[in-house]
Amino acid sequence: MLEEVERWLDRRSWSVTERPLDQLLAAKQGTTVSVVLPALNEEATVGEIVTVIRRELMTPSVPLVDELVVVDSGSADRTARVAAAAGARVVHRDAILPRIPALPGKGEVLWRSLLVTRGDVVCFVDADLRDFSADFVSGIVGPLLTDPSVQFVKAMYDRPMAGSAGQGGRVTELVARPLLNLHWPQLAGFVQPLGGEYAARRSLLERLPFPVGYGVELGLLVDALHLAGLDALAQVDVGVRRHRHQDDRALGRMAAAIYRTAQLRLSRAHLVRPELTQFDRGADGFVPRTYPVDTEERPPMVSVAEYARRRRAA
Repeated sequence: MLEEVERWLDRRSWSVTERPLDQLLAAKQGTTVSVVLPALNEEATVGEIVTVIRRELMTPSVPLVDELVVVDSGSADRTARVAAAAGARVVHRDAILPRIPALPGKGEVLWRSLLVTRGDVVCFVDADLRDFSADFVSGIVGPLLTDPSVQFVKAMYDRPMAGSAGQGGRVTELVARPLLNLHWPQLAGFVQPLGGEYAARRSLLERLPFPVGYGVELGLLVDALHLAGLDALAQVDVGVRRHRHQDDRALGRMAAAIYRTAQLRLSRAHLVRPELTQFDRGADGFVPRTYPVDTEERPPMVSVAEYARRRRAA
């Protein structure tokens, strides 16, 4: 297995510098590209991300991205207004597929975004990135435009925290990568399996189930492996990712959802206890706080009637 992963790393791991923009534009031809930003209370960063993408990848001279959509999942701040002012098309999560009540979670937003985008390639970018570079988009879209055998591309990067390099991926290193190494060792070469920046062909995404919460990145990666095979997956180094880091308790809840996602894929059975209890030290003893673990998954979008009708009409 180690030899297989090493061969994959040699064949399917690249740097963004290996595919300059002029090469991507020459290869793009009739392929359309959609960029989706799932957003919840990101007014501080979403506008700059939209501005950079429009300025560097959506101009007459560099028409790499065909549509840019921010899906707002119920922000209490000015996220939607800021994104629209910067030039994005903003859609509220609850306005997409209204006959199915929306569930909280990032995966829910990504799943619904397939109904309001039309690109042959769909690129997801988190809306909390700081010092954003257009390389995050062009880097992961590049292999999909230049190599028809590639179907799913993850970004890889350094994630500094508190000024130290490589310290920002705590759940990745303590939960996700050990799980992948133990149960899906073919995926051990992915540096950032939980990263929120990845692109895929619509023809693949529409056939994948989407965990509604934090488990979406691991779930899509594992399911893409089984559906498309390792050689259809790739990763691209885009440099450094700076973003808002969550506290340890939030990371604990994220870890529980990711473990549950892996467990479901291992057994396709129900979670015995779909809750996580975290104990806080209080003046009068320990205070338990119990949180539900994401247990919902959305079916492949291709099975949804509204999506199927839209695809037939396209």
